[in-house]
Amino acid sequence: MDSKNDNYVKVLFQFYSNVLDEETNETMWAELVDTEKGLYKLDSIPFYAEEIASGDIFLAEFDTTQKMLKFKEIVEYSGNSTVQVAVFDKNIPTNEIRDIFIALGCITEKMREGYFVLDVPAYLNYKPIREKLLALQEAGLLDFAEPCLSDEHDYN
Repeated sequence: MDSKNDNYVKVLFQFYSNVLDEETNETMWAELVDTEKGLYKLDSIPFYAEEIASGDIFLAEFDTTQKMLKFKEIVEYSGNSTVQVAVFDKNIPTNEIRDIFIALGCITEKMREGYFVLDVPAYLNYKPIREKLLALQEAGLLDFAEPCLSDEHDYN
């Protein structure tokens, strides 16, 4: 790694995934915030981890069994939200659906054909994004979950 990337580390998240319906491990990139306090800022969009979003600051400790940093708890929320999207229509490339949400201001990351995640930045109005998700869901093209919806994006 060059000096610019020396502040980035992989962190292990262990949790029960409702999407996979099993105990799951996911490693994600984080930026070092404070070494002495063990604070890190998530620099990934979670594929399966719930209740955490990019930009959240969290506590992590070195796990001697796993031989890597392991997530402990969130200490400050970024206000960003994470949405998981499963594309059902095999005739539509996943990247075409992703492009719809990129045009609305979201950041996306594809895991594989048919599954991607959205990062909805805190400053975006979630209403048009959710309306588009609901319209595509109603059309039978996809389904989605909102495992980490910030207060800024709460529609209830």
